[in-house]
Parts: sequence; structure tokens; C-alpha cells
Amino acid sequence: MGENVMSDDQLRTYLHRHPKTLAALFSLTVLLSQMGAVAANHTGIAGP
Repeated sequence: MGENVMSDDQLRTYLHRHPKTLAALFSLTVLLSQMGAVAANHTGIAGP
């Protein structure tokens, strides 16, 4: 089976040529990290 895997250099070149994709990936990373922090703080346990 031929796997379609990008090397680090290919990925770096692609993101250099497509800055909007880089911005979208960065925004998604920030969003997901914030959602994880919110989910960790809201466990649903009520108490003092």
C-alpha cells in the first residue's frame, strides 16, 4: 500500500505557499485548546 504522507519539508513548503491554511490551522489549534480547558473545568459535579 502506498501511503500519502508529507515530509516535514513538504509540509513547511506547502504552509509557506498557503498562509491562509496556516492561519486556519493555528486558529483551530487555539480553539481546541480553549475548548479542552473549558471542558476540564465543567465536570458537572455540584458542590461547595
